[in-house]
Amino acid sequence: MTAYALTFVANPDDKPAYREALLMLGRVALNRKLPPPDVLSGWEAAEWEYPDVDGELRQEAAAAVAELPVDWALTPVGGRRKKLLIADMDSTIINVECLDELADFAGIKAEIAAITERAMRGELEFEPALIERVGKLKGLELDALQRCYDERVQLNPGAYTLVKTMAANGARCVLVSGGFSFFTSRVAKAAGFHEDRANTLLDDGKVLTGDVARPILGREAKLAALRSEAVKLGVTPEDALAIGDGANDLDMIKAAGLGIAYRAKPIVAAEAQAKIEHTSLASALFFQGYRRAEFAA
Repeated sequence: MTAYALTFVANPDDKPAYREALLMLGRVALNRKLPPPDVLSGWEAAEWEYPDVDGELRQEAAAAVAELPVDWALTPVGGRRKKLLIADMDSTIINVECLDELADFAGIKAEIAAITERAMRGELEFEPALIERVGKLKGLELDALQRCYDERVQLNPGAYTLVKTMAANGARCVLVSGGFSFFTSRVAKAAGFHEDRANTLLDDGKVLTGDVARPILGREAKLAALRSEAVKLGVTPEDALAIGDGANDLDMIKAAGLGIAYRAKPIVAAEAQAKIEHTSLASALFFQGYRRAEFAA
């Protein structure tokens, strides 16, 4: 038998939601004669350990908190603390889609954002959609990239805590993006990633040429990054946490031992092992059994 932890997380300033989730999930646990929960963080996160999981538990848990602004996960207890973090950047670790924001500097944000949305939903193939969007940025002056980073890019809540805590506990943390190295190099440094992988925008020294270096890093390359990093560490994909929000993240999310959809498109949320919809990226630590007291400052 494999033991599982049923963990839920509420926003710490929403005590009613925490209290109601504790009550509703507590009833599910009580029906299986489990002891009281282990509190990982007061008014924020708690969990029950199930010695065995029947086919109905996930459905019961989902129904119990369906109307509550909390996030939850059901994860195997063995190997919970992952040794590898593979994270998407745009709209996951950071608050924006950098390509859309660059398009704003070119005066064509609405046009580009519409293509981005379709690609993220899986309605368009990633590579041709990327080539099309980058082509529309031809002639954009290079100083727009730094202005975009300075004025638009912020780490999402919990991003720094997630990366720094996993790194402090021996995990390798890699930022893997279908976006651009200009941004990933800066975001990786700000958040504490060990490495970043991304696409490279081409320029003539003054303006963007409207092209991107080949090969293009997309859906398959993200999965390959997970596998190659696992091999280098001498671990398996089961030892990895992968997190993202768009269709090009889905393969790596499904391959990881803990795959999390962060405020994701429906195609991703439907197939991920866990979701973060209401709380911060730090919830990914609670899902691994970390206590708030163990989080990196």
